[in-house]
Amino acid sequence: MADLYTTLGVARGADEAAIKKAYRKLAKELHPDRNKDNPKATERFSQVTQAYDLLSDKNKRAQYDRGEIDEQGNPKMPFGYGAAPGGGGGFRPGARPGGGGFEFETGGSDFGDIFEGLFGGARRQQSAGSGFSGFGARAPRQKGADVAYKLAVDFEDAAALKPQRITLGTGKTIDLKITADAVAGTPMRLAGQGEAGPGGNGDAQVTIEVKRHRFYTRDGDDVRVDVPVRLDEAVKGAKIKLPTVEGAVMMTIPAGSNSGKVLRLKGRGFHRKDGSRGDQLVTLMVDLPVDDAALKSFVEGWTADAGRNPREALGV
Repeated sequence: MADLYTTLGVARGADEAAIKKAYRKLAKELHPDRNKDNPKATERFSQVTQAYDLLSDKNKRAQYDRGEIDEQGNPKMPFGYGAAPGGGGGFRPGARPGGGGFEFETGGSDFGDIFEGLFGGARRQQSAGSGFSGFGARAPRQKGADVAYKLAVDFEDAAALKPQRITLGTGKTIDLKITADAVAGTPMRLAGQGEAGPGGNGDAQVTIEVKRHRFYTRDGDDVRVDVPVRLDEAVKGAKIKLPTVEGAVMMTIPAGSNSGKVLRLKGRGFHRKDGSRGDQLVTLMVDLPVDDAALKSFVEGWTADAGRNPREALGV
């Protein structure tokens, strides 16, 4: 695998925001659902995701930058170990003094203990699928393939971050706690929920798709809705019941409200990453009755407003 920074197309000194932005762009372009007939794109998607997972972890990124782990996150072979006999500079069991190495006698200090002391306890920190085992190394065992899912979530559930019960390809059913990041389009990674492999299971990646709603629309983190009101409610003012993404509430309509007036309900929109929420923006729409004789009679006799031109601002 290529250098992780090259894989994401960012410089080595890139900050977290730049790395995240690059990953989102590539993940959107390379997502398997968009490239069903392009296995290379799927492979690249997996590489990009793996690179992001490592570089978004501060500790792992620091280890990678210091050359302590490779692009797979596995410990690299310690310096000098594995050198061919006579190559010099390495630790070679049984080498005699004067031969360029160190001699470790049977019955003296255990070589593995010395090795652990010198190299930070690498044997104790090995992972089950890393392929690195104390003194000596094997080729890494391949993890199972990652699996990509697309989950369609109801508008209200997405706004309120309600857990979703889903069944994975393995047949396992889980309650998925969706996040503000996921609703914004960042795939969720479920560790160990992918296909099985010699080095352990791969991961599952879940992309959230917010369903369209019959009367709500999304405006960034805000939710917009048009609400019809009667003429008397608009003229005299009223308290009305209206829906929100988390149930109905009461709202006060100011007296003299025209169609198009926007009222704001704080904290009734989509969740943000910082824990805050957007608002619900309510646009009032005055709903007149059809063929109402009494209303027609009133308007015909109402002369107080007859000379006003409400379209004057439009230049007509």
